[in-house]
Amino acid sequence: MTTLEITGGRVLRPDFSVERADVLVDQDAGEILDVGDVPEGDETLDAADCLVMPGLVNAHTHAAMTLLRGYADDKPLDAWLQEDIWPAEAELTAADVRAGTELALVEMIRGGVTAFADMYFEEPAVADAVADAGVRARLGHGVVTVGKDDESARADNEESLDFAREYDGYADGRVKTVYAPHSLTTVDDALLAEFTAEARGAGVPLHFHANETAGEVEPIVESEGERPLAHADDLGMLTEDDFLAHGVHVDGEEIDLLAARGTAVVHCPASNMKLASGMAPVQRLREAGVTVALGTDGAASNNDLDVFDELRDAAMLGKLAAEDAAAVPAEAAVEMATAGGADALGFDSGRVEAGANADLAVVDFDAPHLTPVHDHVSHLAYAVRGSDVRHTVCDGRVLMEDRDLVTLDEAEIRGRAADRAADLAERAD
Repeated sequence: MTTLEITGGRVLRPDFSVERADVLVDQDAGEILDVGDVPEGDETLDAADCLVMPGLVNAHTHAAMTLLRGYADDKPLDAWLQEDIWPAEAELTAADVRAGTELALVEMIRGGVTAFADMYFEEPAVADAVADAGVRARLGHGVVTVGKDDESARADNEESLDFAREYDGYADGRVKTVYAPHSLTTVDDALLAEFTAEARGAGVPLHFHANETAGEVEPIVESEGERPLAHADDLGMLTEDDFLAHGVHVDGEEIDLLAARGTAVVHCPASNMKLASGMAPVQRLREAGVTVALGTDGAASNNDLDVFDELRDAAMLGKLAAEDAAAVPAEAAVEMATAGGADALGFDSGRVEAGANADLAVVDFDAPHLTPVHDHVSHLAYAVRGSDVRHTVCDGRVLMEDRDLVTLDEAEIRGRAADRAADLAERAD
């Protein structure tokens, strides 16, 4: 057994208390052995002036959309998708997706993200990038049947389920999978019902967009005579293993339904604000017992993958939505970005304690914007930036040390991604 000792800093405990402690990691098993006064490790990471916290979880994104960062801005969701994003995505190749995903991984590891959920295309290329980078991921091939004939629509669903079956457990178990229909309004109902049933039989959970805009809710109410999540429940799409993105326009009955089914919601505040989709009722969801996680969405609608930014946005937008300054307090925001995300994605992470996955971010508090430190958790929610992360560890492996990436060649990746993005934009135009 090879051990890693993270020494000289403070640790964020699961109860959100902060204490001086060291962390001992079993690098072979990828788990935390002990927290406190620990035996000396075979290797060490210096955490002086730092806080050791759970690695952040980006629970909903489309990683390769880094290639479309800044490509189309300042439009409502439907126009943005139909006029700009979908035409560009139609030109994507597996090499494009690999390059965009690698760029996303550089950004996320730099920001202390150790796990993410991806719904996109050419997912085998995403899985390979995840394997090389050393992070965890819950991956799914996104299904859209709008504008497709029956044969193509069925093939798209089959591809999603085939990928989920083949790649679950990939990268030494760090990859888990989902069946990923895009949304209730972009995938045919009959196929949704059929392939959801197949996914259940294969033990594959679901991840999909739901109730993102008012314009997404109204057609379902008109055609089905019920709210979208009631309709999703009729189709068998809500279980404790499933998680949906956005949940902006949910009413009280839908919140109660989510709580009863144990289905998690991934809140994407920056994307929802930029696309003017609305304000998710995060405080009400949490009070009802719904697991709420945080996601950046894709870099084309955010435009970065900094989960600390998302933390701040979630806390502040949550207060505005509830018209209550006490809503979505700092601890809640941090919990959503760590334990909440890990629970939603089904990873034994999100906490710094013995037995948990050794997925950790070490945040450097030696900075003007983090001085003085009256409350570490307050700073995590309202003042820390992704660039404050000093070390990132996933599955016991050091992915970034003293802000130097270990598993990825940043310069090469940035150059390749820039070239691919320019070529993609030319093809799309």
